Amino acid sequence: MSEAYSNAWQASINQPEHFWSQAAQAVDWISPPVTTYDPVQGWFAGGTLNTCHNCLDRHVAAGRGDAPALIYDSPVTGTISRYTYAELLEETGRVAAMLASLGVVAGDRVIIYMPMIPQTVFAMLACARLGAIHSVVFGGFAALELAKRIDDATPKVLLGASCGIEGTRTISYKPMVDHALELAHHQVDHVVVFQRDREQADLTGARDLDWDQLRTATAANPVPMPAAVAASDPLYILYTSGTTGTPKGVVRDNGGHAVALAWSMRNIYDIGVGDTFWAASDVGWVVGHSYIVYGPLLAGATTVLFEGKPVGMPDPGTFWRTIVRHDVKTFFTAPTAIRAIRKEDPDALFLKEIGTGQCRAVFLAGERADPDTIGWLEEHSGLPVIDHWWQTELGWPAIASCVALGDLRRKRGSAGFPVPGYAFAVLDESGHPVPTGSNGAVVIKEPLAPGAFRTLWNNHSGYARNFATFPGWYETGDAGFIDDEGFVHIMGRTDDIINVAGHRLSTGQMEQIVASVNGVAECAVIGADDAIKGMVPVAFVVPRAGFDGDDTLERRVIAAVRAELGAVAALKTAYVATQLPKTRSGKILRVLLRKIVSGQEWTVPPTIDDPAVPAALATLVAQHQHN
Repeated sequence: MSEAYSNAWQASINQPEHFWSQAAQAVDWISPPVTTYDPVQGWFAGGTLNTCHNCLDRHVAAGRGDAPALIYDSPVTGTISRYTYAELLEETGRVAAMLASLGVVAGDRVIIYMPMIPQTVFAMLACARLGAIHSVVFGGFAALELAKRIDDATPKVLLGASCGIEGTRTISYKPMVDHALELAHHQVDHVVVFQRDREQADLTGARDLDWDQLRTATAANPVPMPAAVAASDPLYILYTSGTTGTPKGVVRDNGGHAVALAWSMRNIYDIGVGDTFWAASDVGWVVGHSYIVYGPLLAGATTVLFEGKPVGMPDPGTFWRTIVRHDVKTFFTAPTAIRAIRKEDPDALFLKEIGTGQCRAVFLAGERADPDTIGWLEEHSGLPVIDHWWQTELGWPAIASCVALGDLRRKRGSAGFPVPGYAFAVLDESGHPVPTGSNGAVVIKEPLAPGAFRTLWNNHSGYARNFATFPGWYETGDAGFIDDEGFVHIMGRTDDIINVAGHRLSTGQMEQIVASVNGVAECAVIGADDAIKGMVPVAFVVPRAGFDGDDTLERRVIAAVRAELGAVAALKTAYVATQLPKTRSGKILRVLLRKIVSGQEWTVPPTIDDPAVPAALATLVAQHQHN
């Protein structure tokens, strides 16, 4: 065990106020906190700061205005552009002036419905500068879902773009904005649209404004000074993916967020001033908020904003070229992205030819990383591949290997050890700790670390329900276990623990077995309704390149699970499919798979990456069941 990691974790649990007051010195405070933690006001109560100032102004004031801050790399448009800290501050300031001219002030909400372009980053930071609360809604989200978020957040302004580019598809954004505002009860004062070269949007009436024209009209306006906001004031609202009914808006505060992210960049990812960090995610998700925009800039690092896919742009070597091209030191992506690359390039020929340049570590999160995928990437890259775990609610990693604290212990299938600030337990349904190595509900001791949510927007009772099942503990909703070495294993959502004829089985454990079968690129195992056993496991398998016509794959998958878990596992069906249904962030939509297999009514989720996949799977299941 790393002594530095052990000391840091123990200090964070035994003396949390001292630990986090030390960490808070990495942040510029307008007024220092009166107390490090207050049960009502949360972390750094009484302190005031500005997140945009901490991301930009202070670095420029320290003489680093010419240092690279943002690299925009867009294989979908063939564009690479770079912004220094001074240039990023100027662009952010101009957008802040635009918003101020529209009457946006501290506390107002601004919806950002934009693709992965620099203007999106300018917009987020501009809101932070004004003390306005931004809510980024993934560009291309369905109109009804956007309308729900408009009604919940009641924004003054909506910032949009004419279109987004998803692979080879161009997605028109403005018609969806117009439809959303027709559906919404709340009406925004203005819609500001950035016109992309690929497509020009129609603007109508006084409500709609052209981004560039507004920028020109406000060019002589002074750049607003960074607003002093309380540590407990919201920085942003982020609605969790896949919501139905009333959206669940996670609220992130300014103070705890800045301190936690600054600490994590240095101690988890080993990123400091001048280093280049790339999180291959989207700003519509929490990873994009924390580790494309805020985290790297708080650290004075260079961040990469990537608009593209891991394959087909033009080939499975896109990620490796981007890492080498920009001297990326630490890379962060989703396991599904690595599986997609492996599916197209199973022998890692592109990786071997291109290499990984100056990269020192790869971090995976967003979906459980199966051991086979980790092993493949470690073998071919020669880099440590670190699975780590967190949630939108938490805002930053809670389980990881803290590289800069000298902790490189890894066990494939585990997300690592608790990050300083987090104390975990695994409980049974009665709230009692389960034996070491046994599955149960994964929980985190209160109070949660800085940076974690402290409420849901307009729904504090919904927030409180996260702590109601196990008093004194935050219920993560995930199932897993802690092994005898202290490694934490997240095996899936608690509803992915299925009861087969009285036996509690983890579908995550089965997925781990299925993923290791030769020829499997990616997989999902779900519990399907069964009249006799209550539930039975069913697998969906996507074959790797070269195994598309392998008629033994289904049989080998079933045999592998039986061989390792025994007949009680009762996996008798494995559907071989061309794709799995996933969100745009790479999460497999297992609830949708359960509905399809069980014959329940289903709809295409608004978060889905490819809307055609569910119907194809429903046809596959129907044909299989008919035969």
